Amino acid sequence: MERITSIEVLDRIREVSKKQIEDSKCRILICAGTGCLASGSGEIYKKMCELVKDHPNVEVKFGAEIAHGDGEIGVKKSGCHGFCEMGPLMRIEPQGILYTKVQLEDCEAIFHRTIEKGDIIRHLLYKQNGLEYQEQEEIPFYKKQTRLVLKNCGHIDAENINEYIATGGYSALEKALFHMTPEEVVNEITESNLRGRGGGGFPTGYKWSQVARQEEKIRYVVCNGDEGDPGAFMDRSVMEGDPHKMIEGMMLAAYAVGAQEGYIYVRAEYPLAINRLKIAIAQAEECGLLGENILGSGFSFQLHINRGAGAFVCGEGSALTASIEGNRGMPRVKPPRTVEQGLFEKPTVLNNVETFANVSMIIQNGADWYKTIGPENSPGTKAFALTGSVMNTGLIEVPMGTTLREVIFDIGGGIKNGGEFKAVQIGGPSGGCLITPHLDISLDFDSLKKMGAMIGSGGLVVMDKTTCMVEVARFFMNFTQNESCGKCVPCREGTKRMLEILERIVAGKGKMEDLDLLEELASTITETALCGLGKSAALPVISTLKLFRDEYIEHIVDKKCASRTCTALRRYIISPELCKGCSKCARNCPVGAISGKVKEPFTIDTEKCIKCGACESACAFHAIHVEA
Repeated sequence: MERITSIEVLDRIREVSKKQIEDSKCRILICAGTGCLASGSGEIYKKMCELVKDHPNVEVKFGAEIAHGDGEIGVKKSGCHGFCEMGPLMRIEPQGILYTKVQLEDCEAIFHRTIEKGDIIRHLLYKQNGLEYQEQEEIPFYKKQTRLVLKNCGHIDAENINEYIATGGYSALEKALFHMTPEEVVNEITESNLRGRGGGGFPTGYKWSQVARQEEKIRYVVCNGDEGDPGAFMDRSVMEGDPHKMIEGMMLAAYAVGAQEGYIYVRAEYPLAINRLKIAIAQAEECGLLGENILGSGFSFQLHINRGAGAFVCGEGSALTASIEGNRGMPRVKPPRTVEQGLFEKPTVLNNVETFANVSMIIQNGADWYKTIGPENSPGTKAFALTGSVMNTGLIEVPMGTTLREVIFDIGGGIKNGGEFKAVQIGGPSGGCLITPHLDISLDFDSLKKMGAMIGSGGLVVMDKTTCMVEVARFFMNFTQNESCGKCVPCREGTKRMLEILERIVAGKGKMEDLDLLEELASTITETALCGLGKSAALPVISTLKLFRDEYIEHIVDKKCASRTCTALRRYIISPELCKGCSKCARNCPVGAISGKVKEPFTIDTEKCIKCGACESACAFHAIHVEA
């Protein structure tokens, strides 16, 4: 790999790499994100490589144009395309064809029919509402997005620095090092009003300016890749699919605040992200874009990777830096803040992956450009992990200010199986629920805060009418309680007491006074917990109590769960008119709760019944059901 010692060399490599991509007669981009790899895309990649190797001089046909391959067919491992519901995914350029749910046995047909003959394999195309989509950009899931942070994910080789450079990568660093002072970089980020994408939306430029003004000259830049929210995978996808975009953002931050060393903190459960980061850092070091005297500018920067053990609390700044230092990941009392005494008690810039991934675009295009996207108080885009009871799950990116209705019904394709929307949990265990009247509110930091919710890292869990909201609150409280570091009493003991109450309620043993106690505990924890994670721990309970209090009352007073989710509240009934008296249900009941005479309707003793469902599974006549 050629060493890049000046901006002239960088610009030349950019042009050469860009021409190589443009001159390629065919590029086969196979999603090699975690989701598609789990579905077999790794084997698909190997198979396509074998086919290209076995047919080096194949004629590549696109429409009327025929070009001899002669090694000009490129098979690439890309990052996450985002459309996880349809994986494994394969994109074929320059046509922009997207094949969905590709299987290993499809590879031969794709090569010989599409690559050789230009034929479209229709059963691999995405279909929605009777329409068939050949080009990726025309699919509603993609068409209604604005992919800036995720622009390269799925479109470049995630393990090749030259492909990132070809897209304009490291041009923002070049601009900053040779045409801007560190103060001007800080001012540009401040003027852009970029807000942290990891949770609370703190102004990034202000944070950087606080580090830059410290008297201590040793400073650090730390990237928080400890993405712990259930169902969230935005940062993981950037690290896997476009790691250099994040690295360039960290380098710009280091130049702006005078840091020479940086750390990326990634949870160990992200082995692919860690591997791609190692490759990216090694390539950047080999070609001289990391290390001493970068581009001959005099600026030096070293980058390290730290693997976290999976503690949710290490998403909190002081706990994260403590973990990097080799200590137990626990938050500390503030002040001093991280910007004053962070990593190794030195001033530290700490932002998450998505925040850093925005930086190079702002420096390259300017703050004024950035502020044209989204609302003034929350400009730019936001990546969300769209999961749950929605047709199209996956990773999306939309301008701040986009409504929930657009996300769920336009991009997400609506509720699965024609179901009815009930709620969406936003912000993971630190967020809250939004319901139908909230579908048209703006998805930005301030608007959601007014509704008692928060964007958080960007998890969006969509729920339909079959979801029990009491169980949702119990699930998130169980997660938070298990992940509590235990340092402060409000979080350690308070979340435990709240979980015990919620478990009593879903078990049918709750009391009406439990609701008042939940609210009292929630208020106490929110006001007195040590860190931000503890302070937001009760949000899912508070929001479900406010919006779905009738469900709590139903569980307590009527001993019923309308969605039939809570096992302890199920009541199995045998319909006399359907029962044939075969006795199979009684023979399968592990506790002898079913009695009756052969060829006569049987009955279930609800006091003995343990709600295991064995009888319902055994009945061949569908005579047993859960009481509505």
